[in-house]
Amino acid sequence: MKRLYDRCLDFSEDKIDSIRYYADYISKEADLLKYNRGSVLSLRLKGIYEDLSNNYEKAIEYYLQSLQAARNIRAQEYELAALSDLAIAYFSIREPEKAKQFYLQCARMTESDGKIPSLINTYNNLAVIYTQLKQYDSSHLLLEKAVQLGQPLERQGRISLSSTYNNLGNLYFKEKKYEEALPYFRQNLVRHNNDSDLSALWVAKLNLADVFIEKKQFDSATIYAEGAMKLAERLESKSKEADSYSILAKLAEYRGNYSKAYAYIKKWYSLDTAILHSDTYKTIAALQERFHASEREAENKLLQEKIEKETLRSRELTLVAAALGIIGLLIAIGFVIKRNAHRRLKATNDLIIQQNEKLSELNFEKNSLISIVSHDLNTPFATIQIWGQVLQNDANLTEEQQKAMNRILQAGAYGERLIRQILDVERADIGNHKMQLEKFDLRAFTEEMADNFRPMAERKKIALHTETSGKKLFILSDRYLVSRICENLLSNAIKYTPRGKNVWLHISEEQDGICIRVRDEGVGIDKEELPYLFSKYSKLSSRPTDGEASNGLGLSIVKRIVEEINGRITCESEVGKGSLFTVLLKK
Repeated sequence: MKRLYDRCLDFSEDKIDSIRYYADYISKEADLLKYNRGSVLSLRLKGIYEDLSNNYEKAIEYYLQSLQAARNIRAQEYELAALSDLAIAYFSIREPEKAKQFYLQCARMTESDGKIPSLINTYNNLAVIYTQLKQYDSSHLLLEKAVQLGQPLERQGRISLSSTYNNLGNLYFKEKKYEEALPYFRQNLVRHNNDSDLSALWVAKLNLADVFIEKKQFDSATIYAEGAMKLAERLESKSKEADSYSILAKLAEYRGNYSKAYAYIKKWYSLDTAILHSDTYKTIAALQERFHASEREAENKLLQEKIEKETLRSRELTLVAAALGIIGLLIAIGFVIKRNAHRRLKATNDLIIQQNEKLSELNFEKNSLISIVSHDLNTPFATIQIWGQVLQNDANLTEEQQKAMNRILQAGAYGERLIRQILDVERADIGNHKMQLEKFDLRAFTEEMADNFRPMAERKKIALHTETSGKKLFILSDRYLVSRICENLLSNAIKYTPRGKNVWLHISEEQDGICIRVRDEGVGIDKEELPYLFSKYSKLSSRPTDGEASNGLGLSIVKRIVEEINGRITCESEVGKGSLFTVLLKK
């Protein structure tokens, strides 16, 4: 069973169903053989299966069970594996602080155990977390320790420090010390050219391209960026292709070739989201219809010219030619009418299919949003329940302690029920709203929005300003959805603005549309995080200034509503100076 478990760990992602099958097999056979480590092995394989299936909530549940089972039988090797699995899972869902806690436990265990390869691996993992958290000094210290411990073993050919050197290069890159980062990335390029590790070679080329972009050595950057793209295509990895397009877009932007940058960004976006809205489908259908209409007009002109030439060529056959022309014209008209009817029918069917696809996408997006909330809130309560049950089974607890544990478990169960109720409300709020168009005055609407949020602003001594043009402004739209856009943007502006600062709500007319701007003097957003600002999976480094609650989902909801009412939203921001959100809506 141990050999079978080790073999499962080497399975590629296309064999994840086999992982689940052997996990169940090991669990069943271990019970028959009274093999006490079978439960640990089975639970970990089940966690890996859920992890590879991107079901992180279930994966974390199995990893926690595997950790407890390993501790029950005092199997330090599997306890260490479970801690590492938990750290990786939390890192995948953008929770670096929680990942750090588990890696610190790994570090304490490996330091006491004294196994250098395990200790180097743990230092590497912790360094990655510290780099993401921008705690660069701690990251430097850990990577230097890894190098000192690993160099003697590397010279003996027992281990490779490739990942350590790559992490050092990434650390210097994050610190904008590009000259220091360059040697580490070059070293890994040479190493992986020799060992033919294509995935690692792709990472090395992508890193080198990024460094040369920042150094404005664009010819070198182009060579490595295009090389990374070729490797991604060779590996048939969509995620690697998406990252390669992202680097190519950055390169084109730095070179001032914004049209090419935009083209690469579209390719990255298509790989990353694969979303095409129904308005786009309608635009494409309209363009195609105009193109075919011009073709039909040219065909009719050509036919008329032929008829005229035949008439001039032979007066004797005028009546026959005219008759043939009329017959041909009638046939052509009948053909055109039939073809147009067929095209309209096809276009109608295509639009129905596209609308159904759009509804499916919206339903998927709704479910994704609810799953994020469910994961973020349910996991702590699940953890409380698991550990509470473990403590409750302790025979040494006094009667008072048992009562306390019962209250903790009751509170955890109540919390889970409350979450389910909240999720039911959320589903109803997002899924059942029917759009209702009405024409309303934006000047009065602006004052109403400001009045609603002034108490919230006054609690932080923030001045809330409104700015509108002198004349009346009207828009035909869904008042409820426009209100949700402004409410989310104003709420965020106040949350992320320090006490005593200012927030502005400005509404103006621009050509054939309405522009809504919300500007603040808040903490701002890191330039590197702006591309992920409206993603429902993103976790940004910016935090509310007065300890306010924020689930990070507001902006993804705003973007979805804006697109629903045929608008677009952009953001400009600078750390420490504030942010400007701009929403453009058609009248």
